[in-house]
Amino acid sequence: MTPPSSDYTARHLSVLEGLEAVRKRPGMYIGSTDSRGLMHCLWEIIDNSVDEALAGFGQNIKIILHPDGSVEIHDDGRGIPVDVEPKTGLSGVEVVFTKLHAGGKFGGGSYTASGGLHGVGASVVNALSARLDVQVDRGGKTYQMSFRRGEPGNFADPGKNLSPESSFEPFVDSSRLAVVGTAKRGVTGTRIRYWADRQIFTQDAKFSYEELQARARQTSFLVPGLRLTLRDERRLPGTAGEEGPVEEVFHHDGGISEFVEFLAADSAVTDVWRLHGAGKFKETVPVLDEKGHSRIAEVERDCEVDVALRWGVGYDTNVRSFVNIIATPKGGTHQSGFEQALLKTFRKVIEANARKLKAGNDKIEKDDVFAGLTAVLTVRLAEPQFEGQTKEILGTSAVRAIVSRVVEKEITAKLNSTARSDKAQSALLLEKVVNEMKSRISARVHKETQRRKNALETSTMPAKLLDCRTNEVGRSELFIVEGDSALGTARLARSSENQALLPIRGKILNVQKASVGDMLSNAECAALIQVVGAGSGRSFQLDAARYGKVILMTDADVDGAHIRTLLLTLFFRYMRPMVEAGRVYAAVPPLHRVEVINPGAKANEMIYTYSDAELVQLLATLEKDGRRYKEPIQRYKGLGEMDADQLAETTMEPRHRTLRRVRIEDAEAAERAFDLLMGSDVAPRKEFIIAGAAMLDRERIDA
Repeated sequence: MTPPSSDYTARHLSVLEGLEAVRKRPGMYIGSTDSRGLMHCLWEIIDNSVDEALAGFGQNIKIILHPDGSVEIHDDGRGIPVDVEPKTGLSGVEVVFTKLHAGGKFGGGSYTASGGLHGVGASVVNALSARLDVQVDRGGKTYQMSFRRGEPGNFADPGKNLSPESSFEPFVDSSRLAVVGTAKRGVTGTRIRYWADRQIFTQDAKFSYEELQARARQTSFLVPGLRLTLRDERRLPGTAGEEGPVEEVFHHDGGISEFVEFLAADSAVTDVWRLHGAGKFKETVPVLDEKGHSRIAEVERDCEVDVALRWGVGYDTNVRSFVNIIATPKGGTHQSGFEQALLKTFRKVIEANARKLKAGNDKIEKDDVFAGLTAVLTVRLAEPQFEGQTKEILGTSAVRAIVSRVVEKEITAKLNSTARSDKAQSALLLEKVVNEMKSRISARVHKETQRRKNALETSTMPAKLLDCRTNEVGRSELFIVEGDSALGTARLARSSENQALLPIRGKILNVQKASVGDMLSNAECAALIQVVGAGSGRSFQLDAARYGKVILMTDADVDGAHIRTLLLTLFFRYMRPMVEAGRVYAAVPPLHRVEVINPGAKANEMIYTYSDAELVQLLATLEKDGRRYKEPIQRYKGLGEMDADQLAETTMEPRHRTLRRVRIEDAEAAERAFDLLMGSDVAPRKEFIIAGAAMLDRERIDA
């Protein structure tokens, strides 16, 4: 094998001109060439239209997903400039779509705050498209230009069937921006349709309607008054538009306050609080003089801060941050300032009221403040510095101090407000934060004692727990049973090798409305958390759970269903990873026992049914086969009515029992129903009862 040449001279260097660099290294500009990169291209075009609306021009954007894989974006903004750009001699349309780092967002006064910054969005999309058509309504005329892989020219389309496969003739001497029609007086806007280049993108890359839907909804919250219309004409199997074109409109006038209400999933501790403010900072940047020469100058920037936030009874945190309506999922200086200000302010207020709040000398941490917080943070400034073209992290350092100052001032005013509603909400919020701190400290102190104890160690488990012998978590099962009568039967029916029993007294605390402190001080809830042994809330560690399965074994009646719902709410609120991992189950005890009489000396056969419909079907089958059964048929009202053999055979023995695995959707649906039926809001419950009164089965009422 011949070794490679050691020569390395200037002739080995490659110089990529214009859009060649984009096609050679697309990942540098759009992150990847799969569905994520395909969606990023679409965001670039949509964001240009949104920037027009943000600047006060245009209120409507329409996105259409066509069956041929193309996508079309309409807006009623000012329209891309069609006059000739003096330096290049090209029309504004061609400059925007063929020149990197060209556009109206470099400080020319067209946009004070925008999502597009680097002037590469439209040109990158064009370079990575097999075909791109753009139409501009401006000055009473409709202009059009087409491109193939970034090169301007004309497509010879047969009829109205537009396709990137149509024959293409590039411009040779000079490019032309064609006038193809007239526009009504005062009507302006831009229409772009493009086909992504399959030479660049992977074959399985496709536009996600769900992502587009979420982004459109998000944008409609961030730009109040903007109307976004999505239309999917692809008829893809398994989508909402499978049967035919589907269209949705997103339009919100409430802004980010409405966004927070949409995002918040739990019951509220506070109303949505809105924090406003602004600041100025100086920045040293290169600017172009009249002759086009670059020079370093110090410019003064304005930064507007707008925050909407509310706390709920849960402990999950949902903070969304944006810069000029562009999402920054990985945060940045604005989010750092927000977090810093919240923690600093709450520490000050709690230290000042430590005696009243019984906070002791312990310091609250960030997680204590952010538990149950839903917030939307937006900042607007000209020419923000992002880390990379994907704009996931804001890098402008001066923004941190401005956001921190605004948030600290506004939150301090809220927490110290003398208005009755603010005062009541602040008291509840401070109590919640202190309880979160106590819960965290308690979890840390008892972390080691929550591990499984072996036979040689002293156990601190509740006395009523009947533990199993095995130390193998994967084999072990914890049955939560309803009351002592069911415990007595289950004790005889269980396999003590791997099945543990924990009885609970009736209906546990409604953790939907209770605070963390109330939950921890409740004997039944505390015992259950202690027995599971993995902590609670944010400190929950799935690997530390002492049992492979937790099985809720309650009676097959209305009260049993209520208790099961309360238990599921506890798991969903404070031990959610157990539900997400599929380790929480509901036992399915039988409702009836039918003793079928066998002829002769043969023992009678016992058949169990699990619903009224199943019983009716069984009796019909027996009658058809000419078999008799003993009357009356036994109807189990509770687990305590079974003997140990029956309970083992039907509900506890793995070979014969039926278990229902609780999925996260089940828990969420149960929580919504529980919040409706047991929450503090009376009006929806009254409507529900009135609407469902006619469907009530009176025989199910124990009276």
